[in-house]
Amino acid sequence: MSKHEPPGRLLGPQFTPPQRAPYATRPETSRGRFWPEEESTTRSCYQRDRDRIIHSTAFRRLKHKTQVFVQHEGDYYRTRLTHSLEVAQIARSIARVLGLDEDLSEALALSHDLGHPPFGHAGEAALDACMAGHGGFDHNAQALVLVTRLEHRYAGFDGLNLTWESLEGLVKHNGPLFAPDGAPDEIPEAITDFAWNLELETHAGLEAQVAALSDDIAYLNHDIDDGLRAGLFETEALFEAPLAGPVFRAVDAAHPNLERGRLIGEAVRRLISAMVADVVTETGRRLAKARPQSVAGVRAQKAPLASFSPVLKDELVALKAFLFERMYRHPRVMQVMQKAQVALTELFAALTAEPALLPPDWIEQCGMAHDRATARAVCDYIAGMTDRYALQEYRRIFHMEFQL
Repeated sequence: MSKHEPPGRLLGPQFTPPQRAPYATRPETSRGRFWPEEESTTRSCYQRDRDRIIHSTAFRRLKHKTQVFVQHEGDYYRTRLTHSLEVAQIARSIARVLGLDEDLSEALALSHDLGHPPFGHAGEAALDACMAGHGGFDHNAQALVLVTRLEHRYAGFDGLNLTWESLEGLVKHNGPLFAPDGAPDEIPEAITDFAWNLELETHAGLEAQVAALSDDIAYLNHDIDDGLRAGLFETEALFEAPLAGPVFRAVDAAHPNLERGRLIGEAVRRLISAMVADVVTETGRRLAKARPQSVAGVRAQKAPLASFSPVLKDELVALKAFLFERMYRHPRVMQVMQKAQVALTELFAALTAEPALLPPDWIEQCGMAHDRATARAVCDYIAGMTDRYALQEYRRIFHMEFQL
């Protein structure tokens, strides 16, 4: 090798992506948008959906919304925004290998957490309790509300006017919303009341299924990373954890005395690669058996075609149990989240009792104090807040700081 030849040449031939598979969701056969629009001459309809999501107000707000750690606890830890970007990278990579529409998978990955309120799942639980008797609160339903009603960026319509396929994937990326026996599960009103039939009884296309699996891959791995760096558990404890333990031990054995940051980074990289490879292999096996010839064939399946293998599923359950005990229910995390729930609950009570405290454009959506319309408007208002804006509003309304 010439001394001027870059060492990257030693890595072998460049990867050649496969042709678009017959079961991929195709932009040229999209069911279109709720409000008819002339499509772009330079972007596919799914590229345009992705771009609209990136430019939305809700997407920008994710940078100050909790993933596990509240935003003020440190600049290193993931937020909803950085998590969404990591999910998008993984989803696009898997979609490319499987011959799917990468842009649709990326759009769904970027939008999957748009509906999360401040303070993560703790905030969701608080708003759901506040909305008891008024339809409850669900972050997937709230994402649909955002992209169909609450975003005000376009002159001709509310929302982002995404394609049918993007809306379907947003609502159904975790599977059909009907029970296996055909009876409806408890489906949020925001979804059932939507004026466009999203075929809630079927699976979404493979691009949405891949985005959902990519979410699992991303959050489990970056929670390991964040948990270790936050000192919620040590690498020695993780050595004995399901799935992750063998990978961390292998890196430690191959690179003794490796600095801690490099150990974490190398092990997480290997773990992500192993999980992606498992998805690709298992999904390929299912596709070979089902042989769908169109996206309609994917939707007609009784089980998802994109999946982890049975062995990895069991290991993931055990790893999640480890993280649940050592991280998600760690006293340091729980203390902050319980306080955050109190803040949101008190905010909701104050605003529903006195809607005049809301900004003028939100007051217009309210009825009488404590009625259903007011409760929904207040819920939408709070759900759109960032962590720090929720605390700022608490200070404005109660004239005191709320200490997390």
